[in-house]
Amino acid sequence: MEQRNENKTELKMIKMSDVQSQTVDWLWYPFIPYGKLTIIQGDPGDGKTTLILNIAARLSKGEGLDNDMKVTEPVNIIYQTAEDGIDDTIKPRLEKAGADCSMIRVIDETEKELSMTDDRLEQAIVETGARMVILDPIQAYIGAKVDMHR
Repeated sequence: MEQRNENKTELKMIKMSDVQSQTVDWLWYPFIPYGKLTIIQGDPGDGKTTLILNIAARLSKGEGLDNDMKVTEPVNIIYQTAEDGIDDTIKPRLEKAGADCSMIRVIDETEKELSMTDDRLEQAIVETGARMVILDPIQAYIGAKVDMHR
C-alpha cells in the first residue's frame, strides 16, 4: 500500500485574536502601498504603461502625481518590460515624461530571462535600494514552472 502521509502538510491555524495588526506604508494612498503587489489592469491600449512610466518619471525626481503621493526624495526604480524595447520605446517615453533616467535601472536579460523567483531581482533591489519594481506585463515574469491557473 502506498504511503501518502509524506507529502501531506499538517494543518496549522492562526486565531485572528493572536495576530498583531500593522499599519500599511503608502506610496500613493489608497492606490499603491509600499511592500505589496499592485496590479494595473486594463485592455490593450488603455494606457497602463503610459501611467506607470509617468509615475516612474515623477518618482525618479522625488515628485508625486498629486498631494496623496507622499514622496520626499528621488526614488530608485527597477523597470522590466517584456513587450517594449528599452532603447527605442521605454527610454524615449521616460525622457518625454521628464524622468531622471539615472534613477531607473533595468536588469539585463540578454543571457537569461528574468522571473519573479530569480535571485537577481532581490539582489538588484538590495543593491539599488529600489522602492519600486515594475514588471510589465507581470505575466512575463511569473516563471515557466508556475501554473497561472493555481
